[in-house]
Amino acid sequence: RGGGLSLQFSSTGSFQNFAVLFKSYILLLTRVKQFTFSPTTIMAATAVVWQPREDGLSEICALLEQQISPSSAAVDKSQIWKQLQHFSQIPDFNNYLVFILVRAQGKSVEIRQAAGLLLKNNLKGGYSSMAQENRKYIKSELLPCLGAVDRHIRTKVGTIISEIVNIDGVSGRLELLPALVTWMICEDIPHVLDSEVPGLAESPINIFLPRLFQFFQSPHASLRKLALGCVNQYVIIMPAALYNSMDKYLQGLFVLANDPVAEVRKLVCAAFVQLTEVLPSSIEPHLRNVMEYMLQVNKDPDEEVALEACEFWSAYCDAQLPPDNLKELLPRLIPVLLSNMAYADDDESVFDAEEDESQPDRDQDLKPRFHTSRLHGSEDFDDDDDDSFNVWNLRKCSAAAIDVLSNVFGDEILPALMPFIQAKISTSGDETWKEREAAVLTLGAIAEGCFNGLYPHLSEATFLLPLLDDKFPLIRTISCWTLSRFGKYLIQETGNPKGYEQFEKVLMGLLRRLLDSNKRVQEAACSAFATVEEDAAEELVPHLGVILQHLMCAFGKYQRRNLRIVYDAIGTLADSVREELNKPAYLEILMPPLVAKWQQLSNSDKDLFPLLECFTSISQALGVGFAPFAQPVFQRCMDIIQLQQLAKVDPASAGAQYDREFIVCSLDLLSGLAEGLGSGIESLISQSDLRDVLLKCCMDEAPDVRQSAFALMGDLARVFPAYLQPRLLEFLEIACQQLSANLIRENLSVANNACWAIGELAVKVGQEVSSIVTNVVSSLGLILQHEEGVNKSLVENSAITLGRLAWIRPDLVAPHMEHFMKPWCLALSMVRDDNEKEEAFRGLCAVVKVNPSGGVSSLVFICKAIASWHVSRDVNYREIRSEDVKNEVSQVLNGYKHVICAQYKLVNYAPGYKHVICAQYKLVNYAPGYKHVICAQYKLVNYAPGYKHMLGNSWGECWSALEPPVKERLSRYQV
Repeated sequence: RGGGLSLQFSSTGSFQNFAVLFKSYILLLTRVKQFTFSPTTIMAATAVVWQPREDGLSEICALLEQQISPSSAAVDKSQIWKQLQHFSQIPDFNNYLVFILVRAQGKSVEIRQAAGLLLKNNLKGGYSSMAQENRKYIKSELLPCLGAVDRHIRTKVGTIISEIVNIDGVSGRLELLPALVTWMICEDIPHVLDSEVPGLAESPINIFLPRLFQFFQSPHASLRKLALGCVNQYVIIMPAALYNSMDKYLQGLFVLANDPVAEVRKLVCAAFVQLTEVLPSSIEPHLRNVMEYMLQVNKDPDEEVALEACEFWSAYCDAQLPPDNLKELLPRLIPVLLSNMAYADDDESVFDAEEDESQPDRDQDLKPRFHTSRLHGSEDFDDDDDDSFNVWNLRKCSAAAIDVLSNVFGDEILPALMPFIQAKISTSGDETWKEREAAVLTLGAIAEGCFNGLYPHLSEATFLLPLLDDKFPLIRTISCWTLSRFGKYLIQETGNPKGYEQFEKVLMGLLRRLLDSNKRVQEAACSAFATVEEDAAEELVPHLGVILQHLMCAFGKYQRRNLRIVYDAIGTLADSVREELNKPAYLEILMPPLVAKWQQLSNSDKDLFPLLECFTSISQALGVGFAPFAQPVFQRCMDIIQLQQLAKVDPASAGAQYDREFIVCSLDLLSGLAEGLGSGIESLISQSDLRDVLLKCCMDEAPDVRQSAFALMGDLARVFPAYLQPRLLEFLEIACQQLSANLIRENLSVANNACWAIGELAVKVGQEVSSIVTNVVSSLGLILQHEEGVNKSLVENSAITLGRLAWIRPDLVAPHMEHFMKPWCLALSMVRDDNEKEEAFRGLCAVVKVNPSGGVSSLVFICKAIASWHVSRDVNYREIRSEDVKNEVSQVLNGYKHVICAQYKLVNYAPGYKHVICAQYKLVNYAPGYKHVICAQYKLVNYAPGYKHMLGNSWGECWSALEPPVKERLSRYQV
């Protein structure tokens, strides 16, 4: 079809070998205009003469095999790593790696993949300086290998080619363009083909797209699949070429909608889901037809196709498309979703659920875990935990869709759901256990969205309790989760005797399941109990003894995988009950098993991670009660950090492989000690070298290490600032560097903690922060002015730290206040009412006194910020408690009013309002001459008449712009 070139294929044959398809497609594209290369230029070995030496090849393969072997000790691996690094200095070492990846057919796929991974890492840092002949050889070997039979090799080759294009660009590399249209490369770097290329009249995507659309109608299923897969990769970035060809794209999707090949139908569904997420307006004219199609395909016999179709319903709701269309479909959609929520006969979970505690954990059972570094401020950062490692399937997707629908339509979906739930839960036969389990899952899925409609039934939530003892492990598992979803309701009802009795029954039921003999049930019960802990908080205090006994019993019987969840449940309990845990009877139950485990594990054992996290929560909860355990814990943390810092540069000497998570967890535990012990930490750290170790961590290239380091820096500043004094300026300068614009985008959490730490130091060391004030204020001003690009926590910390610096050095901050006063005040309005906010308002008042004209244009926002203080019983809201701060705020408001209105004989806005006096603040009336004092103080005497008029208008405009509640709150300050 391309430029008159004719390719003949057998009518009955199919493209089983990706290599045949790929080479054919290359031949096709060699005739496209603008491309003048021959297919022979991308075939390996025909024009390149480099060949490896057999001895060198054997040695490198042997090293790679040892490197990936699980039986190799840490010391051995460090030596292997050093040897490989040494080989990397040899000019043609990367040629050996690509040869192993592409041509070492006799070696295992794992060895070839290891060679590919090392090659990719080497290219990242050394491709630009590599000899031209070596670059040419590597590319000539990689391109044809995109057709390798083994999927893992194809994928690895694709990622390496993507890396080369990212480094080298498309310009001057036209021989790469045919290969780049394969699906795997489009997936990695779609943006590259949408860029301008010198020498081409238009971007590559404009050339490829029309031909890809033509392949939608190919008689060969592989071509249809690859062409649609390629185009789908561009939906997320929506280049102009695709946007302008949307009708052709949709036409092609409709043609392929009923394709006999399941993989093609799956891609059609994926396309509709992506369009719904990225450009919902594109499918609105065809919405009813698309919805009908997705409903039908949601019942597709191929589960992967049905799964892709099921994603559509959540995407539809998220896109806020007309709900009425979906509402009409609910009576037919809900039964399909409910049917898909039952376990399939061949679901691996059904077989895995039979595994009891007598069977040892396998290495593959241990999910990867990631520690979340300590963060100061609003908890608005994403925390995916282990969700990305759970298998996503049709059952889970259907439950998620029901959850979303319940949140959109609320109780309206209950008539279609409740008969199903009630009928299935009441069954008791062994043959119906899957339907019974699906009914319990459904109830949990709608727990939030349909809460009001379910409320009358929840008083009888005990109907789920017998299911905790069901003979089928997966029913016990899902019952634990569903009960945790209703935890908030149960806790709300503890105020009445019946409600309290129910809460106790659920609590004891979950604790009983903690000791289940089935691993899946143990995991579900422990996770559900942790959720209830968060909701219940102080309601758990009367039951602490029995809770600790069950948790520590589970701690003694669980294997490694579930032991991690017990650590989390213990830490959550400590966070929930805090100082109530600090009782001798409770500590006797809790601490000995944990200390014994602590002593069993080596400093390089990764099982230390969850234990370190657990101790962090316990140390914060116990406060000074943790003192008996503090010294060995502190020293262990120091040893771990120093071991890892050595392993980073010399793993052989350290006897361990570097893993920065050890450092992060240890820093966070030290922060927990500082928070818990307060000034009592002085005896632990005074003679230690923590200061130098911490400074090194603050300069680490890893963001999570710096994030935790600055958290510890701030915690030490709060409780023992003198310890940081000898290297104070270094700490401040490094923290200041984290706020630069180029770092914030990639390291928001680091910038957040650095900002908070600067503020903590400022209020403790005062004038000693002067050297960095101007730079920090400049950075914080930019953050506040562009808050849409950062997160809530960083904005709030920036506002507080700016206020603290303004309080310490108003003379340095005031000259710049006009640039950030409005966003600063807006941010302060959103900050929780607490002592930190009071300190920020001291700074606000201080800079206004130094430079009152700088606040005139933001007067409305100053007033709103002041009015953001509440009189409320809510712990998150309160009034200013410091009489000094109240008086300063009152002086600022009345100063502006008297100077602007009284001095310049302007009209009094809001007649009668001047008589409103708030007795709470007991503020005296300003004397008649005070306006002159204010005028002199604020240096307004020599202002030009025009500026006086502007001030007058500003106050009037300010007052008229304020909402009644704001005016009412300002009355406390006698304005």
